[in-house]
Amino acid sequence: MVTIENCSLFSQLTQEELGRLRHIARERRFPDGGEIFNRGDPSDGVYFLKQGLVELSSFVGPLVRHVYSEAAPGDLFGEGGALDKYTRITSAVARAQTVVDFFPQEEFAKLLEESRALAVVIIRVGCNHVTDLNRKYVDDILYTERLALIGRFASTIVHDLKNPLNTIGLIAEVTAMENATVQKRRQGQADIRKQLDRIRNLIGEILDFAKGSGPNGLPMTATDYADYVHRLMEDLRPEAALKSVTLELENQPPASNLRLNPQRLSRVFDNLILNATDAMPSGGRVIIRFLKSPTEVVTEIEDTGPGIAPEIVPRLFEPFASYGKADGAGLGLTICKRIIEDHHGWISAVSSAGRGARFAFGLPIPKES
Repeated sequence: MVTIENCSLFSQLTQEELGRLRHIARERRFPDGGEIFNRGDPSDGVYFLKQGLVELSSFVGPLVRHVYSEAAPGDLFGEGGALDKYTRITSAVARAQTVVDFFPQEEFAKLLEESRALAVVIIRVGCNHVTDLNRKYVDDILYTERLALIGRFASTIVHDLKNPLNTIGLIAEVTAMENATVQKRRQGQADIRKQLDRIRNLIGEILDFAKGSGPNGLPMTATDYADYVHRLMEDLRPEAALKSVTLELENQPPASNLRLNPQRLSRVFDNLILNATDAMPSGGRVIIRFLKSPTEVVTEIEDTGPGIAPEIVPRLFEPFASYGKADGAGLGLTICKRIIEDHHGWISAVSSAGRGARFAFGLPIPKES
């Protein structure tokens, strides 16, 4: 059992001060689960734990009790009652057979006025409890944020999977019709396989985002950009058409040999174009144009939707930022930024009055090309 005399907390007190502290102490015993004081009780003194364990808690909302600290033998608790009487904002409950010394407020306050060493003890204990409370509060906030992050991440995955799953459903309905030709069914099977590949790519992309690109970056291959873009448009046009959106090439993509990761880069086109279709629920157009300089190829993707609010543009590529969509958690543009940067390029968004959303990204032309 820890006593006032052998506790390091009071090691700076003189023998006279220790004697006076012992004189005002009132020993109290509590069983396991016994309530030492409750939230709302008057703070009529300070407690010194000699034996056992005490749990300090308060309420978060009207019903949820939240434990923020524990007192062990040799600890002071309820130190708010050292000077003034007020209503306690915490509860103290014994979590074992517990023995405490109770120091009544008036007598303890008088001793505090005369003992600088005891005043230092109370200040130190109060600061430690505030620190513990802040640490616990921050930990709880981080835990809550992690849960929210998981929920938003799950929402992103659902949103990204919804488009290919909807396409698969529509293809399945068409190919299951009695009058569907063999050729139609074969084409439907091929289209479904293509959408399943896309789903696998999406899942892999999100997993890659979570773990980063790795120390060696993306594997790249020399790719004809014109052929690559035309193949992508063939895949994306039917899906855009389901939402009454047409894809238009304002000019032809340059036949430049770029070093790309075709699978990853297709994710950028998917995100930007399908985001545009989501922002135009009544239909519209997505215009794609290309600019070429001696050092890079720039691709611009613009829609005829309502555009982007100027105040959102600076943070569009941050995780969970989004624009103009009722669903989705806003991770897609962050993924796009990472993919383009892995290609040693850049990506940006433009907000112009009277125009729709406009995104541009640049990909470097290899020096040997």
